[in-house]
Amino acid sequence: MSIADIKKTFEQKAARSIDAFKSELQKIRTGRAHPGILDQVHVEYYGSMVSISQVANVSLLDARTISVQPWEKGMGPKIEKAIRESDLGLNPSSQGELLRVPMPALNEERRRDLTKVVRGAGEDARIAVRNLRRDANDQAKKLLKDKAISEDDERRSLDEVQKLTDRAIAEIDRLVQSKEAEILAV
Repeated sequence: MSIADIKKTFEQKAARSIDAFKSELQKIRTGRAHPGILDQVHVEYYGSMVSISQVANVSLLDARTISVQPWEKGMGPKIEKAIRESDLGLNPSSQGELLRVPMPALNEERRRDLTKVVRGAGEDARIAVRNLRRDANDQAKKLLKDKAISEDDERRSLDEVQKLTDRAIAEIDRLVQSKEAEILAV
């Protein structure tokens, strides 16, 4: 393993951590409808649990309403029950085979709670990036110990990994700020 390999591995894992954080942020409801909100809701379908998007067409009717159109006639009540029982706080209404899922307006207390959730998820993402930094630095120190690189190369590697860490954490901070602004603006 070389310094370039350490940097490349760090960059890839940091990018994956940021992507995972972005998908986590999408699950946090802001009062606006988004079809991805229902991705975490699972419904029983022929004995196995599958996400709603695998048994129905999930789309937006307007900015505050999600429509769920089951592909099979008997799935409507099951999907409605799964949405009600999820921890999303949504209350779907049935109109024939179409389910309408209105997004309730957020009150001030719920907005503050959501910003705390966003900050907590952001801190978890920052911790993940810092752990990646620690692993990369340990690998560089191991190369130095094995006399595969010089002390200058090791110091340069530590500096480069720190710069990459700072960049990743700045991206996470930017995502946290934009999500908080989105929550408080709705």
